[in-house]
Amino acid sequence: MCAVMTQAQTQNKEAMRKLQMAEFAIANLYVDKVEEDKLVEEAIIKMLAQLDPHSTYNNAEEVKKMNEPLQGNFEGIGVQFQMIEDTLLVIQPVSNGPSEKVGILAGDRIIAVNDSAIAGVQMNTEDIMARLRGPKNSEVKLTIVRRAVNDALHFTVKRDKIPILSLDATYMIQPQTGYIRVNRFASTTTEEFTQALKELQKKGMKDLILDLQGNGGGYLNAAIDLANEFLGQKELIVYTEGRAARRSDFFAKGGNFRNGRLVVLVDEYSASASEIVAGAIQDWDRGVLVGRRTFGKGLVQRPIDLPDGSMIRLTVARYYTPAGRCIQKPYDSTANLDGGVDSGDSKEKYNQELIDRFNRGEMVHADSIHFADSLKVQTKRLGRTVYGGGGIMPDFFVPIDTAQYTDYHRNLVAKGVVIKATTSYIERHRKELQNKYKKFAAFNEKFEIDNDFLTEIRTLADNEKITFDEKQYQQSLPLIKTQLKALIARDLWDMNEYFQVMNGTNQSVQQALEVLNKEIYSTIIR
Repeated sequence: MCAVMTQAQTQNKEAMRKLQMAEFAIANLYVDKVEEDKLVEEAIIKMLAQLDPHSTYNNAEEVKKMNEPLQGNFEGIGVQFQMIEDTLLVIQPVSNGPSEKVGILAGDRIIAVNDSAIAGVQMNTEDIMARLRGPKNSEVKLTIVRRAVNDALHFTVKRDKIPILSLDATYMIQPQTGYIRVNRFASTTTEEFTQALKELQKKGMKDLILDLQGNGGGYLNAAIDLANEFLGQKELIVYTEGRAARRSDFFAKGGNFRNGRLVVLVDEYSASASEIVAGAIQDWDRGVLVGRRTFGKGLVQRPIDLPDGSMIRLTVARYYTPAGRCIQKPYDSTANLDGGVDSGDSKEKYNQELIDRFNRGEMVHADSIHFADSLKVQTKRLGRTVYGGGGIMPDFFVPIDTAQYTDYHRNLVAKGVVIKATTSYIERHRKELQNKYKKFAAFNEKFEIDNDFLTEIRTLADNEKITFDEKQYQQSLPLIKTQLKALIARDLWDMNEYFQVMNGTNQSVQQALEVLNKEIYSTIIR
């Protein structure tokens, strides 16, 4: 054993010395001057490209941007905004945030920051955000145009920490049934979720729909803490294991929602931390999964900080569910190491896998999904058959809704017609709507998109040179109306109300309600 270790260590030293000599020679002897930092950066990127699809390199600026959503806050002025025709439109000031405190309102247009024009100068969104963000307690001067006010308004805003919430929506979707949508697993997710759970339980919640659709993951600890809420003491949540990383087991301590019925919504964009939660709940027969097979990202990355603030995220282990399922979908880890398949082609194929699922019918027909018998495992409590080998397959399959999605609708969204029409409508009718609908429940029940609004959509589409197609328009009309109504609800209230409107036509949400209301749940979880 010692001889083997010595031989491996010698090979490692030789490889490192070879790399250092090559870099030294290029930097000192090459005919032209080279950018040494860039050379090293490119070498790191090329080395990582030979590994798995999730081992990556990020420069210092990318690391900062990548960490902000997971750290749960950034420092800025506190507004939700939308770029409309080269102007920054305030959708909503953050509640009790710095902008709201000085009197900035929804519908205001910010045209200048510190006397520098940002409207009408073709400035990109990142440059505008860089001007609005800054250290806590620093001041920024804003020039604002407000509807029905003739002169420009001037505000001085003191920047502060602005929370980035990981819960999109929390509400009672029906009597005794709560709904929580989690968009990422961040440092604040556990605290946000615990608070949301308490609020819903005060409102009489007995059952819960947990929506992880589109949730691409985040921190492992956040996933473990969330899964803990549903499991009993000492029940295994997940374990990790790798070549150089010993097996690590993560157990539940016993959470606050261990008895009520639980339905978890997942889709092909639910990945990593989302799959850990879904896998633990399914393996312990704690709840029912509804939707489509999850993404299949089950590799553990260890962040390695480099001296200049850049970072390598290196895969060191794999995630396994309590029943021993490997979450990771297949990938070619040997590409180009022996002169074989090009690693770029391999990664491109890996990234195209979701499209392949659609093309072979998996997104539409459950019987198009085939698992090898060798991937079969049994759940921990009831001994139900579930499968590993890439992603988590739900208990109830919901086909992707392609009926209302047309090229005409895609163009309306892509060219900003839906957003522009909503913004214009809100600007003209905000006070009228606020007076008419004091509460969201009344708005949700009675408000309808009228023909004048739809005519405006058609006119804006013509202006954007979107070719009208009557058949596609009629096919997408229910979806267009729902999206318009949801966006108006978001502008008048918040994201909570947006999802209440959208969930009225979300097939996975409706299937979850059916599972609970028609006593289907008890046929799975006995």
